[in-house]
Amino acid sequence: MVDQRFRAYGIAAVVFTLDRFTKWIVETRVSFSDTYKVIPGFFDIVRSENRGVAFGIFNDSSSELRTMALVVLSLAAVVGIAFMLRKAQHMDAASLWALSLILGGAAGNVFDRILRGRVTDFLELYAGNYHWPTFNVADSAIVIASGLLVIDLLRPKHKVANVP
Repeated sequence: MVDQRFRAYGIAAVVFTLDRFTKWIVETRVSFSDTYKVIPGFFDIVRSENRGVAFGIFNDSSSELRTMALVVLSLAAVVGIAFMLRKAQHMDAASLWALSLILGGAAGNVFDRILRGRVTDFLELYAGNYHWPTFNVADSAIVIASGLLVIDLLRPKHKVANVP
């Protein structure tokens, strides 16, 4: 049987690699003025950069400490999740997958922040004039993981009898 920690870190590595690969493709083949319509009226591939956090929060900040603070907080999240995954053998599947996806996604975005001080986003969802902020594979993994954690929290738990 595969060690659950190995599986968890493997999932995170796949997310990180897929995130880096897709960002590399966009950074080398898509200009800031390009728009590739994948599903017209709903989904496009574009290229944008985010110096802030989710939904562009702090993107327009002129503080020189912004990038350093975001890197430090992101690294703390990566280390914290990696630490939590040391107990992977005691986790249910939903928690294992969720923490693994968060680890891979957070590592992908912090890698960008350390190297360039910004994160490349390229997935754009919209309906009419309503646009979801542009995101990337790492962001997608973190959102999926958050959903898994919510489902896991809402799922009824079986109580184990006290056995002396």
